[in-house]
Amino acid sequence: MTVQSFSDEQARVIVNLEQAYQVWMEALRTLNDMPYNMRIKEVSGREYLYEVTDRLGNMKSRGLLDAGKQVQFDEYKAEKAELKDRLAQSKATLKEQGSLYRALRLPMLPVEAGKILREADRMRFLGEQAMVVGTNALVAYALEANGFIRDAPDTTIDFDMALTAIEADEDRPTLWKVLKEVDMTYSVNAERPFQARNAKAYEIEILSAPSRIGGQIARDKPRPVPLAEQEWLLYGRPIDRVVGVRDGEAARLVVPDPRWFALQKLWMAKKPERNPQKKPKDRKQGIAILNAVWQTMPHYPLDTAFYGQLPDELKPHFDHWNAQKPAR
Repeated sequence: MTVQSFSDEQARVIVNLEQAYQVWMEALRTLNDMPYNMRIKEVSGREYLYEVTDRLGNMKSRGLLDAGKQVQFDEYKAEKAELKDRLAQSKATLKEQGSLYRALRLPMLPVEAGKILREADRMRFLGEQAMVVGTNALVAYALEANGFIRDAPDTTIDFDMALTAIEADEDRPTLWKVLKEVDMTYSVNAERPFQARNAKAYEIEILSAPSRIGGQIARDKPRPVPLAEQEWLLYGRPIDRVVGVRDGEAARLVVPDPRWFALQKLWMAKKPERNPQKKPKDRKQGIAILNAVWQTMPHYPLDTAFYGQLPDELKPHFDHWNAQKPAR
């Protein structure tokens, strides 16, 4: 078998980690959606209710303090205190499950990738505007297969994310805001403007299908180069999993349909312009993921109906795998 099944204990911790993460993220988002702070301030002998809008202390007035404003202020303080308590409790549970996940040596993400994904999730950027398309996606595929996927190289020192929004929207969070909230040292690579790096030399590469290039507003950065092969990763049903991170934290991964991801990898392994050093890894990943889908993911069928959806460029790669596929 291509997949070495998780033990019952490992499978239990995976479920518990996801539940703990969802509770924590819901509390975090709810808290973040509230005003940054509220204050009662005296001006010229009269009291006003002010909303603090950011960590720098900028404020805007909500008007002269009266009975209604006092109730609003008291309710805000009580709700915020309750949310902070819920957040602290859920964070403790999440840390406990994250430690168990790491102790059981389950598939994990690099620390920097986890930071980016948590912030992207908090800001509702992940899933709605972007998904993970590089080697880090293999962690989600392993969890979907309920086992370790053999012969699929998963070491990586960078992070690949594809932008997926169809239309630009000034009211949505930007990629650049996500990165800067994670680490202020991120800067765009002047020679490769589709990449950003932080002071630790951790690199994030931004990709896009031509049909989604217009989903990024003009002032956002890094700016992806449209690649036709990224269109294939928009097909099928994405996988959405919560996974462990090497520092004991957790993060959410949204990744392409594993069938399309694997076939794109096999196509990349034959692409003339592809870095020759990356081609062997592409081929091994593609074969291993297709084998894992075939053996453990019946909800992602590799049948004639799926074959009929494939473009001509991918059919030879499917045919070659199909002729040598392992037994179930």
